[in-house]
Amino acid sequence: MGHHPLAHHGPHRADSEGEGHSRPHTPGTPSFLRPAEAPRGPGDTEHESRCGAQRGRVDFNLPSPISPSRPKSPWGRYDPYDSTEDHDKEYVGFATLPNQVHRKSVKKGFDFTLMVAGESGLGKSTLVNSLFLTDLYKDRNLLNAEERITQTVEITKHTVDIEEKGVKLKLTIVDTPGFGDAVNNTECWKSVADYIDQQFEQYFRDESGLNRKNIQDNRVHCCLYFISPFGHGLRPLDVEFMKALHEKVNIVPVLAKADTLTPAEVKKKKIKIREEIEQYGIKIYQFPDCDSDEDEDFKQQDQELKDSIPFAVIGSNTVVEAKGKRVRGRLYPWGIVEVENPAHCDFVKLRNMLVRTHMQDLKDVTRETHYENYRAHCIQSMTRMVVKERNRNKLTRESGTDFPIPMVPSVTDTETEKLIREKDEEHILNQQMLYQSNVQSTLFNINTII
Repeated sequence: MGHHPLAHHGPHRADSEGEGHSRPHTPGTPSFLRPAEAPRGPGDTEHESRCGAQRGRVDFNLPSPISPSRPKSPWGRYDPYDSTEDHDKEYVGFATLPNQVHRKSVKKGFDFTLMVAGESGLGKSTLVNSLFLTDLYKDRNLLNAEERITQTVEITKHTVDIEEKGVKLKLTIVDTPGFGDAVNNTECWKSVADYIDQQFEQYFRDESGLNRKNIQDNRVHCCLYFISPFGHGLRPLDVEFMKALHEKVNIVPVLAKADTLTPAEVKKKKIKIREEIEQYGIKIYQFPDCDSDEDEDFKQQDQELKDSIPFAVIGSNTVVEAKGKRVRGRLYPWGIVEVENPAHCDFVKLRNMLVRTHMQDLKDVTRETHYENYRAHCIQSMTRMVVKERNRNKLTRESGTDFPIPMVPSVTDTETEKLIREKDEEHILNQQMLYQSNVQSTLFNINTII
């Protein structure tokens, strides 16, 4: 009997598996039938064996290589490709998709926009610096009491790039100095609502443009609203502000300066504020429900966050020494209030919610709910404008006149409709100027020929 044709290309190593045995497929190595071992003759030398290896023969005993393009999962995710017991199983590789998404996201970086609102003196700046371990207000100029009375609400932005363990975060803090400081605070929240709409409008323009690859997201993802601890619950200004913005942004209420209250007072005020939020129909940020397959520890932590609303917080950038260790807190004659002690305040819970557990959900709700509502409203407004334009053109054709009929603005026109109408009128004016220029050029050419 003749040997397999490939057996004459060179000698093979002996294998106890026998002729034509197919090895189990291992990721990273070819899998096909191996020919039978050819008998080595007296002319077969070691030189021929080396030459046979150089002609591209596959060494089946080499270990399966680890994927060179994928690092080890940073969160310890089970990867069947790197598992020794799975080397003998069929493996496609789509289980590495989470690692690919993680690597791409880390390379691109993340962005988050946080708005802080509330009257002056409630510790907004101190809390923000404590949350992100940075100093965003180095050049801030504090106003005196007389200047605060005449100050109008303005919007200021502070952007800082933070990197932690190779993960980059572009953090934007939107502050509202002057809010609630005037004697007459009627509609003082309007400039804040206008700013949020402006960011939605800018994103809508960028999304509708040609260069959609490098869109910068400046939409406000979360608003920390600071509630004064010196009242008996929500003030009328608090109710007006949250009701005016709860359809535009994720509102997270915060009970400021919790170190001025006893634990019993904190608990009582939290219950009172939650009751008033439900009574006035204010829609604050709702924590997503846990899935049924979540572990019990995560469900318990999620329930603790829900029960902590509004978060009673204390901010401090000062490091003090307590019981032989240095902590961030406030030193009082009767003791030390530790910022990161869960028994003293909800600072750790708020930080975990904002950064470690619900930052992505805040961004998702902003994109899928608040921005989509704004986008749908814009599309409806544009549709109405198109219908009006068609009706106007139809009336122009029926009347037989070339003079455009001026558009009469509707009483219910919004700022978006006004902007679209101005763009349409500007486009019509440019067309008329171009037409007149062409007519004048034609007349000049005729006169030149004559």
